[in-house]
Amino acid sequence: MVGHIRPVAPAGGPPPHHDVPVISPHVIGALSALALFAPTAAQAAPLPSAPEPSAPGTAAEQAVDRYLSALHRQPGRLRDFFAGLPKGGDLHNHLAGAVSTEFLIELAAEDGLCVVTATSTAVPPPCAAGTRPAADAVTDAEFRRQVIRAWSMQDFPADGNGHDHFFATFGKFGEVTWRHPGRMLAEVANTAARQKQFYLETMTSPASTEARALADRIGFDADLDRMHDKLLAGGALDAVVRQARTNADATDAEFRTAAHCDTPRPDPACSLPYRWIAQVGRAGAPERVFTQLALGMRLAERDPRFVAVNLVQPEDDPVALRDYRLHMRMLNYLKSQYPKAHVTLHAGELVPGLVKPEDLTFHIREAAQTGRAERIGHGVSVLHEDRWESLMRHMAERRIAVEVPFHSNEQILRVSGDAHPFATYRRFGVPVVLATDDPGVSRIEITDEYRRASEMYGLRYRELKDLARASLDHAFLPGRSLWRTDVRAGYRPVAACAGETPGTEHVGERCGRFLEASAKAQVEWRQEAAFTRFESDRARPGRPGPR
Repeated sequence: MVGHIRPVAPAGGPPPHHDVPVISPHVIGALSALALFAPTAAQAAPLPSAPEPSAPGTAAEQAVDRYLSALHRQPGRLRDFFAGLPKGGDLHNHLAGAVSTEFLIELAAEDGLCVVTATSTAVPPPCAAGTRPAADAVTDAEFRRQVIRAWSMQDFPADGNGHDHFFATFGKFGEVTWRHPGRMLAEVANTAARQKQFYLETMTSPASTEARALADRIGFDADLDRMHDKLLAGGALDAVVRQARTNADATDAEFRTAAHCDTPRPDPACSLPYRWIAQVGRAGAPERVFTQLALGMRLAERDPRFVAVNLVQPEDDPVALRDYRLHMRMLNYLKSQYPKAHVTLHAGELVPGLVKPEDLTFHIREAAQTGRAERIGHGVSVLHEDRWESLMRHMAERRIAVEVPFHSNEQILRVSGDAHPFATYRRFGVPVVLATDDPGVSRIEITDEYRRASEMYGLRYRELKDLARASLDHAFLPGRSLWRTDVRAGYRPVAACAGETPGTEHVGERCGRFLEASAKAQVEWRQEAAFTRFESDRARPGRPGPR
């Protein structure tokens, strides 16, 4: 059986962009409970034939596909369809940016914070001249609209700079987010569960205050091996690890209280497995970047609540551009020291005009090869990479997945539809998973990402189902996947469960042992049970059909 792991807390002070204290992951309970459940065509090189995992599908899948096709003429029912669709896990999610803006306003009001009227930036009390109590945004409708627009993409990027506005929001509400990470997680996890998701990986910055202090005390050493030794000397880095874990316990208590987990009526969040990705600001000094990467990877090998590291902040930041290859070398070195830690990296969140042309030619390749990333976040600029076709084939062969948040890409980069490499990645057999990025800032939900995939690319039901499966297949949960590695031939169960119908209540002894040994396969099995129910509800003869 897989036990429950307690969630992760803040280090003390307000964090930088995308820098929220750690909470902690839940894991699912008893195994028996699971059963309850691009360039233009003229520019592009010839592409390999598309994989065929979606055709033709079972009779139930074909029936649901016909149902979906009919619903495209009925927006209301189409929304209901996607709301009910099982949608795997969210693997690219920043906790600070995932919380709804309205909830941030509520927290700011409760904490007595103030808002600078000229910039809509939250600041600590007392409220001096030029500020208003955040509580005014609860009662004053016009002030509330002002704060919502400043803290989110509401009404943007209409004739505005979506890129700058998006990233500026974090500095405006940053004073709010570090104070109640457990309550924020409860809101985000409840939303994911109600959106028919089964797993969450969210980004935060463990013990960021202590990590920065350690980095500043040690300073940078270009000899990374020597730099690492300095961090370990006298147990300095391990002291920060202990602080992060202590913080985790405190945040866990807040989460469980907020989600009513220890009451007779727990929130849906209490049954959602989640893990933490330690995020590191790529615009920081080299000693801070290296120290926080080392902390995140050391945590990932010592605490199962933490699974990976990621670099955050704008990829086009001058310091991030200057140090990009240095950061990849840091990751390459640290991966040799912490081989069990996972790496997922923001890379290719760029477009022409945002950076110099040469900066578009190598970021994703460097992340995948030197940085040893197992997943790439965004990957929008891939078709501008040198030898992009060979890069795609490398990613397909190594099963390096791409995390695609359509709304974020459109809001920040103004890239969507045919201009987005989503279809090209899929044609090359690169695993693709849908994600939200910062759904609170973007004012969207994962349902909107699946619907957009269907509408922009004409995806059929089986293809949407396989996107959901891919998101769990590429999750950093421990254990083997339920699915065989070669998913180009379709998602087929591993040998231990080959004779079983995934998601059913009764399984054979061999498959049962396999599931019990794998937290990942357990979550995947739970999703398959949900798919069975979803298809039954929409494929049965007496269902409410399209009108």
